[in-house]
Amino acid sequence: MSDAKPSELKNDRFLRALMRQPVDRTPVWMMRQAGRYLPEYRATRAQAGSFMDLCRNTELACEVTLQPLERYPLDAAILFSDILTIPDAMGLGLYFEEGEGPKFHKPVRTEADIQRLEVVNSESDLDYVMNAVRTIRGELHGRVPLIGFSGSPWTLATYMVEGGSSRDFARCKEMLYSRPELMHQLLSVLADSVTDYLNAQIRAGAQAVQIFDTWGGALSHGAYREFSLQYMERIVAGLIKEADGRPVPSILFTKGGGQWLESMAESGASALGLDWTTDIGAARARVGDRVALQGNLDPAVLYATPERIREEVAAILAAFGQGTGHIFNLGHGITPKVDPEHARAMIEAVVELSPKYHL
Repeated sequence: MSDAKPSELKNDRFLRALMRQPVDRTPVWMMRQAGRYLPEYRATRAQAGSFMDLCRNTELACEVTLQPLERYPLDAAILFSDILTIPDAMGLGLYFEEGEGPKFHKPVRTEADIQRLEVVNSESDLDYVMNAVRTIRGELHGRVPLIGFSGSPWTLATYMVEGGSSRDFARCKEMLYSRPELMHQLLSVLADSVTDYLNAQIRAGAQAVQIFDTWGGALSHGAYREFSLQYMERIVAGLIKEADGRPVPSILFTKGGGQWLESMAESGASALGLDWTTDIGAARARVGDRVALQGNLDPAVLYATPERIREEVAAILAAFGQGTGHIFNLGHGITPKVDPEHARAMIEAVVELSPKYHL
C-alpha cells in the first residue's frame, strides 16, 4: 500500500462529496475516463498487445489510469481494469473478439458448472489488479483519490451464463425462473468473491469503490430486488469501512435502475449512480439526505457542440440544486468516438459553473 497519509491527499473533494460534506465545487470524473476516446490510450493499448495484456501489465495499467488526469482537472482516478476479472480468475477463459465484446470459452450453464466454482482469493488469483492499485496509488502522490471497482454479481452472472454479451439474457433468465436455487448459488459465490476483491483493492490503496450493476435494469421489479440488489447489499455490508484514517465510501450504479432508488438508498452504500433516464433533482427529492448522487449526463451529449454540452451540464447542476452530495459524471461510460476536447468542455463547465451551488 502507498505510504501516503490522509493529510497528503491534496484534493479530497470527491471523497467529501460522497460523504455529503461541504465542498467548494461539484467534483467530476467520468466512467471509462481512461479509454479508447484518448489517442494516448490507443497508443498504449497497441503497445500492450491486447486489452487483457494491458490490464495485467502493472506499469501500463498505471499509465493509462493517469492519462486523463494529465489532460483534465478531474477529481478522481479510477483503476484501469475490467469488470470480468473475477470470472476470468474462476477459470472461464475470458477473451475479446474485435467488435464483439467479451466472451468466455467455458460458460456456466449447468448445475455441475456452478458446483465447480469457488470464491476467488483476490490477493493471489488477481494479484495483478492489486499490483496495479498499489502502483497507481503511489504514482498519484495524493493528487486525487483512487476508485476501485467491480461488476455486480448479477451483471457478472449474465456474462458467465450467456458466454458473453447478450440482448435478451435468455439463458440467464431461464435459469433465474426455472432453477432459481441455482442462480442464487451462483450469485452467492460471486457476492463473496466481489466482497473479497473490493476489500483487497481497499487494502492495496483504493479510497472509494464502485459496484457496476450494468444489467440490473434488465430485470423485473421483484427480480431486481431478489437477484441483484440483495447481493449488492451483502457486499456493501462486508466492505472495509475505513482505511488510512478515512471512511471508504461505496457507490452503487444500476444502469436502468431509477425506479429502485429508494430501495438502493437503504443498501448501506454512500452514493447511488444515476443513468441519464432519471432526473437528478427528482432523484434527490426521493432519496433525501440518505445518500449522495452521482451523474448523470447522457454520454451522447458529448457528440454535441461545446456550447450545447455546457447547457446540458448547467441543467443538471441546476436540477440537483444547492448543497453537497453531488458528484458529476456521465450516466454511463464515455463512448470511444467522442472528441477529447468535448470531454474537456464538460469537465470545465462543471468546474466553472458549480461553485455557486456550494456557497
